[in-house]
Amino acid sequence: MIRGIDHLNIVVADMERALAFYVGVLGFTKTKEARLEGEWIEQIVGLRGVKAHAVFIVSPGGEPRIELLQYHTPVGVAAPENSRANTLGLRHFALRVDNIAAMTAKLRAAGIAVWGEPTRVPEGVVKFDSGSGGKTLVYFLDPDGVIVEWAEYR
Repeated sequence: MIRGIDHLNIVVADMERALAFYVGVLGFTKTKEARLEGEWIEQIVGLRGVKAHAVFIVSPGGEPRIELLQYHTPVGVAAPENSRANTLGLRHFALRVDNIAAMTAKLRAAGIAVWGEPTRVPEGVVKFDSGSGGKTLVYFLDPDGVIVEWAEYR
């Protein structure tokens, strides 16, 4: 039986830059931190010579946790196609927000490129929870090119 999502993992190129974005701009809280190396982590991730830094963060609304992970060795590569919405695989995660206009303005004030204006999903496209007055969405990228979505329900 699956009990829920434990955490999401985002591999980052620069931990300080990632924390400045997720904690400083988005308002997440840093909860745990660890240095990862040795045979146990190599066995789990299938890589040799792993030396990594993990930081767990959580949104003001709570779970799931996000694990920011910087590999010092072996260093990975950025794949620009991963920042395109139609690339196969896990492509984005969505954060529920209360005031999408204000949250989007905060991103822009911080110099974050937003893909467009917050856009309401047309009625009837997807049936949301009863009592929902609709859903408004907008996409943006984190510093490592991960697609993040604001989602506001009315």
